Amino acid sequence: MKIKILIPIYNDWQSAFKLIDNIDNLPLDKNFEISILIVNDASNHDRPEDEKVFENIQSIKILNMNKNQGHARCIATGLKYIFEKEDFDYVIPMDGDGEDRPEEIKDFLKQIKKSNNQPIVGERVKRSENMIFKLCYQFHKMITFTFTGKSIKFGNFTCLPKSTVEKMVNEKATWNSFSGSLKKIEDKLFSIPSIRGTRYFGPSKMGFYNLIKHSLSIISVFRKTFLIRSALFIILYILLIKSNASIITVIPLIFLLIAVYLISNLALRENIEEFDKSLLNIKSIDEIK
Repeated sequence: MKIKILIPIYNDWQSAFKLIDNIDNLPLDKNFEISILIVNDASNHDRPEDEKVFENIQSIKILNMNKNQGHARCIATGLKYIFEKEDFDYVIPMDGDGEDRPEEIKDFLKQIKKSNNQPIVGERVKRSENMIFKLCYQFHKMITFTFTGKSIKFGNFTCLPKSTVEKMVNEKATWNSFSGSLKKIEDKLFSIPSIRGTRYFGPSKMGFYNLIKHSLSIISVFRKTFLIRSALFIILYILLIKSNASIITVIPLIFLLIAVYLISNLALRENIEEFDKSLLNIKSIDEIK
């Protein structure tokens, strides 16, 4: 069975090659053939020349992008390339910094037979960030569920059968939000517990700004439901505070209106024409194994 591991990278080559080394050393079933595709998001740091020889990984390719396009679009481009150019059975997208733990790849592969060709997601049961970030992340999940009706407890660390990859490369939302798109196109998701690891090198790139953008991008995939629920909330809230209106009581309405504006703008990122032409952004392809 051919497994493609898809890793988006921007400058973090040291972490990426440590991750590949750890994958190469995994005691995996020989029935699985592991290949790696790195999407280099127009890094401005050169790749190290003293690259290690990997024994158990079948092949390693690097797609070098002409221009930086962001994490979600790197994954989308990689999925499209794999679907159109590669022979595969499953794709495992994962971060290249160690926060998606390589040892959990074994857990994905063990569940393939049980999953009945359903996508397998790594449902976060433990995170490595500080308490404030964890509280904000829980708030993000609560807001997403409240305004979309979707409970999304996973990121891009998943295991996707070929049938799901086909759906994702034909879904414009994939160009905007990986997890939002997957939840949109697949009703049934097989989940395994996943622990958020710590970065191999340097601080985490998922700060508060990126968390907010990540959350709003997911919600924008379900913007119709969000707009309906937001309108209902505004009506009910105005009725509730009309006899006691003040600057303080209207603050939630201001935040919600700002969210509506931001989500409407993020929804414009869903561009199927750009997605269809995404492979034209590939400057070169390096095969290092």
